[in-house]
Amino acid sequence: MLNDKIKNNLHLHFIVFIWGFTAILGKLITIDALPLVWYRMSMATALVLVFILFRKNALKVDGKSLLLLILTGVIIALHWVTFFKAIKVSNVSVALATMSTGAFFTAILEPIWYKRKMIWYEILFGLLVIGGLVLIFNIDASYKEGILLALISAFLAAVFSLMNGRLIKKHKPSIISFYELGAGVIFLSIYMLSQGNFSQINFQLSASDWVCIFVLASFCTAYAFIASVQLMKYLSPYTVMLTTNLEPVYGILLAFVIFGESEKMDPLFYIGALLILATVIANGILKSKKQAKKPN
Repeated sequence: MLNDKIKNNLHLHFIVFIWGFTAILGKLITIDALPLVWYRMSMATALVLVFILFRKNALKVDGKSLLLLILTGVIIALHWVTFFKAIKVSNVSVALATMSTGAFFTAILEPIWYKRKMIWYEILFGLLVIGGLVLIFNIDASYKEGILLALISAFLAAVFSLMNGRLIKKHKPSIISFYELGAGVIFLSIYMLSQGNFSQINFQLSASDWVCIFVLASFCTAYAFIASVQLMKYLSPYTVMLTTNLEPVYGILLAFVIFGESEKMDPLFYIGALLILATVIANGILKSKKQAKKPN
């Protein structure tokens, strides 16, 4: 029999694997990024609402929190649109490797968000991440649009993670998810209506697209988000951080197995991706050790 610690670690790896699989689904789904995210957020909102009603949780939030939830939902929607667009115009490997910079953006934004001084090694790691990006940018020019979109997506991911860090102190993960996902749906609907292209939402999708979107909305969104926050009660921040950084590794390996040659990149790409990933992990290790030394 496995003890609880091993079970929780295996569960976390499973969730990170699911997050890596998100990019694969984005590649497999044939519709454009904007309607793809609309379907994902709509379906996930409905699923989270069912979960909330089943648990009989109160939906009421204060006005200040509601405004922050709506703003965060808009940022999440833009994050997903740019992420899936990056996959569509390049490939899974490029998008996931570039998305690894999200932790770097968080390290840069944290001092501003929490009004503290920048730490010396954050500046050093920032330069290393830029070096990794330079190597990745030296690959085929056809991937540059995907890299830029993934960079924007990574930056937005860092922004909403900081905003959720404040919200999670006051509200349940399911309540946060419901309002943010719902706000994202409304925002994307208004945008598409204003652009006169809401016809993209016609519900005339292929069976394979419907299956992939359902998996994306249920397992990769509603379940993964709530379960990951729940696991934070039992696992250390360092364990969660280190395991989460395996997401691009899982995703790139899956992409190579499923899509084959279309995911094969220049050696410089892998050197740059490894440099970024190693920097992100080193940053997490130093932060974890510094946190451990703080008096309780």
